[in-house]
Amino acid sequence: MTVAARFRQADATRALRAAVKAGLRPSECVIGPDGAIRLVFSDTPAATSVNPLDRLLRS
Repeated sequence: MTVAARFRQADATRALRAAVKAGLRPSECVIGPDGAIRLVFSDTPAATSVNPLDRLLRS
């Protein structure tokens, strides 16, 4: 017998999209046995669109 999932994929997707929209870079999504969704983030911020002139201006 299978047990019904305590979370929905839409909930995890919603959490990931909100994190990306906030400028964070999720590196892992952990679903606990109780259905809790926990996002783990990397240390570097999410990359924005890269313009070739950005490299010249940083030099």
